[in-house]
Amino acid sequence: MPEISIVVPVLNEEGSLEELHHQLRNVLDGMGRSFEIIYVDDGSTDRSLEVLRGIYSADTSVRVLSLRKTHGKSAALAIGFDEVRGKIIVTIDADLQDDPSEIPNLIKELEKGYDVVSGWKKRRQDPFSKRFPSKVFNWLTSLATGLKLHDINCGLKAYRRSVTDQFKLYGQLHRFLPVFAYKEGFRVGEIPVAHHPRRYGRTKYGMKRFLHGLLDLLTVTLLTRYLKSPLHFFGTIGIAFTLAGFAINCVILSIYIKHHNIQGRHPLLMLGVLLMILGFQLVSTGLLAELLTRMSHKGREEYSLKLELSHDATEEKQARRG
Repeated sequence: MPEISIVVPVLNEEGSLEELHHQLRNVLDGMGRSFEIIYVDDGSTDRSLEVLRGIYSADTSVRVLSLRKTHGKSAALAIGFDEVRGKIIVTIDADLQDDPSEIPNLIKELEKGYDVVSGWKKRRQDPFSKRFPSKVFNWLTSLATGLKLHDINCGLKAYRRSVTDQFKLYGQLHRFLPVFAYKEGFRVGEIPVAHHPRRYGRTKYGMKRFLHGLLDLLTVTLLTRYLKSPLHFFGTIGIAFTLAGFAINCVILSIYIKHHNIQGRHPLLMLGVLLMILGFQLVSTGLLAELLTRMSHKGREEYSLKLELSHDATEEKQARRG
């Protein structure tokens, strides 16, 4: 079984694949450790799959998986994670902007006791139109999740197998895998890595990705902070709305008592009533979500064990199973 599994998601990168594979082989051969390289073609419409077939036929360490249509990077990584055999998994993009020579540094840092090590494109070779939104997004992610990473979007990351086995990716949540790991108590680190200008193909990302990322960040916040206590999220907002509406209506009532009319403040009155109604609805939604959470609670299965020491653990488990 290989020690290291490299997972490479591919989408229309025909120009860079052969050079990328050559660099990967040089780096991995120099490490003196067993490895496998898994390319996951995410429904490419260019010659990427044809190039991958050629790479596969010439290299027994290579495995190729190809999707019938494009499902997104999370899907490609999820399929790759399901197929890996190594204890250490490294992900790297196929566009050659990330440098394969950084892989030994990531693994070395991982073996210091971390469970996830993320790359940090400290000197990012991209235009300002990509760098600035990325900085804003990274800042918002750190603020919302508590995980202080400079570059959550970097495709160059190293994981222990225990991390990738535990979390199932969907949508476009791949960039937040370190956040999920951090929230479950895994150790997450970061090191600066080299970054190169794009030489082949076209970037797949733009402002649409930034907007989708903000929505995904909201999803991650709900999943990591409020999944087991949804009433804390909906209830907090609901109570705030209710109190704001109540305060507005109290002001309107005092004006009415003093002047026997509300002096054209009907819109303010409607706002107060609307806020109170929204507040009650949010609290009700939180209560319903709380009931569903309690009904679907799986007990011990929902928690991640780091270690179990027991002289009679086998007998205990058999007894619990009946």
